[in-house]
Parts: sequence; structure tokens; C-alpha cells
Amino acid sequence: MEQTYYLIIVGALVGEYLLSSVSSVLNMNSITESVPDGFQNHYDEEKYAKSQMYLKTNTQFGLFTGTFSLIVMLIVIHTGVFGFLDEFVRTKTSHPILSGLLFFGIIFFINDLINLPFSIYGTFVIEENYGFNKTTPKTFITDKLKGYGLTIIFGSLILGGILYFFNAYGENGWWIAWLLMTSFMIAVQPLFVHVIAPMFNKFEPLEEGDLRTAIESFAKKVKFPIGRIDKMDGSRRSSHSNAYFSGFGKSRRIALFDTLLENHSTEEIVSVVAHEVGHYKKKHIITGTIIGIIETGIMLYVFNLFMNESALFSVFGVTEISVYAGLVFFGMLYAPVSLVLSMFTTALSRKNEFEADAYSLETTGNKKALINMLKGLAANNLSHLTPHWLIVFLSYSHPPVLDRIAAVNKS
Repeated sequence: MEQTYYLIIVGALVGEYLLSSVSSVLNMNSITESVPDGFQNHYDEEKYAKSQMYLKTNTQFGLFTGTFSLIVMLIVIHTGVFGFLDEFVRTKTSHPILSGLLFFGIIFFINDLINLPFSIYGTFVIEENYGFNKTTPKTFITDKLKGYGLTIIFGSLILGGILYFFNAYGENGWWIAWLLMTSFMIAVQPLFVHVIAPMFNKFEPLEEGDLRTAIESFAKKVKFPIGRIDKMDGSRRSSHSNAYFSGFGKSRRIALFDTLLENHSTEEIVSVVAHEVGHYKKKHIITGTIIGIIETGIMLYVFNLFMNESALFSVFGVTEISVYAGLVFFGMLYAPVSLVLSMFTTALSRKNEFEADAYSLETTGNKKALINMLKGLAANNLSHLTPHWLIVFLSYSHPPVLDRIAAVNKS
């Protein structure tokens, strides 16, 4: 049985790496020499060539980091690093929850430390070279420290609860832990709006004027009570543009990046707000939360079945069975299932984006503004206009912009 687990885990790691690498290379080679029809006003030849170089640079960097990660993971598996780590943790404490949190904490910080040079390079070299980076070293460091703080607080609460329920209630632990995770997934929306997001960005109410009046008029027209319409200092870290909707009830927030406000007209911004409202009206947010809850429940239930499989622990050189190590190892065993589920969720996400675009067009009646917004966002972010179908199928949560525009034009 140990050999079977080994083959599944290593096969999943290598298979996912090959699939990702092949799709990335195909995507990099799917560039076109000329600017696609309709984008000539947004891309001149120089800017279009720049977007293709941006794609190549990120793809090559991704291939390098992916190869590095695979090699590190295979070394970890074949040298029994997890076994040494488990023995170290057990010498520090015999408490199952404290030892579990220490085990997870060490893995997290070592992994983050290994990936830190890549994060620095991506931000301060690649994004800088293409004119996107606005992050200062101070902001980068403070973001890291804040991220560590949130990880320690929420990680301890969630993982501590999961470890407690599995250790205390055995076979019934999975559904109690599921209730904990469900509660967190629901609570995280208002937490994100009121606590987490303001830790990283400054949010100010959108000032009175034509844009705010237009957004409020649209919201009233479609009977959508917006709790807050905020301008977010996205330019503090990047010149990329975006907007998003978050929260439930009175915590509903439409957040508009300041870079978005600088580059688009009132009609175009209203169209993107309508798109975000469309996600709510079409119940995409609730559906996504429900799917996430169901997936979590399935994963915890299946983990409950494999929790005491000594052969699974042996693959990683661990001699003593524990819930905390089992969670890590099962996550790798579950990888093929996660890959298939991710294909389903990304396909659903792409479908939802089409529906949100259709809602925006239906409620604003301004096809030109919506299309100009889509083109403008693509151009400002140097998006790849002609991605390969395989990478779209595997990982695109949004449809390619040309497909979105074609769907809008057909409406």
C-alpha cells in the first residue's frame, strides 16, 4: 500500500508540473504578430510587443519557479525531511494541538523563506521592468509582517480547532471541523471588509460628483443597496487596474482601484460596477461559497478515512501517526482530486463572468462602454489577448477578453 500512495503522490506532483509547464509553453507560443481586430486604439505595435514580452518573461519565470518547487518537494519526500521535522516537534511538546501548530508553522515559514527571493524578483524586477511596480521595500516588508500576523492568528484558530476536533472526537471529528470551517468561510467576508483589507490598503468613500451619482443611480435602478462605495489606493503597490465587490448585507462594498478611476470614463466604470453587481444578483457569490463548503466537507470526510493509514505516513519517513502530519500528507494524496475540482470551479467561474457581463449590458444598455472597459483593462494590464485553450481550460477564472467582447457583441 505504501508503494501505491507513493506513486499517487509523486505521480500527481510530476503530472501537475508537466501539465502546467506544457500549457504555459503552448500559451507563450500562442502570441500573434499583429494586434487583434478592434484593439488598434488600445495597443500600438510597441505596446503590443511589450505585452508579449511581459507574457514571455512571466512564463519563463513561472517555469523556473515551478521546476525549482518540484525538485525541492521530491527531495523532501525522498530524504525523509518530514520525519525529522516530526521528531523535532515531538521533542518540544507532547500536546497534540501545540505540536501540530508547531509542525504547520515550521513548514509555512520555511516554505515562505524559500519562496521569498522569487517574490522579491517578481515584484522588484519583473513588475518594475514593465512599469507596474509601485511597492516600496518598506511596504513589501510591512505586508509580509502583517501577513505573518494574520496567518498566526487565523491559522492557530482554524488549525487548532480542526486538530482538537479530530483528536477529541475521532471519527466524528470531521463533521464538527466542517462546521468550524463553514463558520469561518461565512465570517471571513465581513472580516475581510472591516479588518483584513484595511490593514493593507486605504479605503476612502468615493467623493461626491458625477461618478458617485451615476453609481448610486444605477444601484437604485436595479434595487441593489450598496453599503459602501470606496476608492482604494491600489497604486500604492501596482499600476494594475481592477475593481471588486465584497461582503454581505450592510458590509457590502464596491472597491474601485484609484488606477481604474484615473484611466476610465464614468460610463465605463458604471459598466464594471454593474458587472460586479451582476455577480451578486446572479447569486454567484453565494453559489461559490456553497461549493467551497461542500468541497471542504468532502475533503475532511475523505481525510477521516485515511487519517490512520500508517502506509501513507511511511512514504514521508514518519513513524508515528498524528492528525497534523496526516493533514499535510493527505493534502498531497488528494492533489489529483483537487486538480479535477479546480477545472470545474474555473469553468464555472468563466461562465459566471459571461453572465455578469450580460447583466451589465442588460442593465446599463451601454455596449460601447462595457467593451471599452474590457479593452482598456486588458491594455492597461498588458493582458495576453490570444491565450491557448489549454491554459484557459486549466486555470483561467475569467474568459479571454476577446471571447468576452464577442459574447457582448452577440447580445
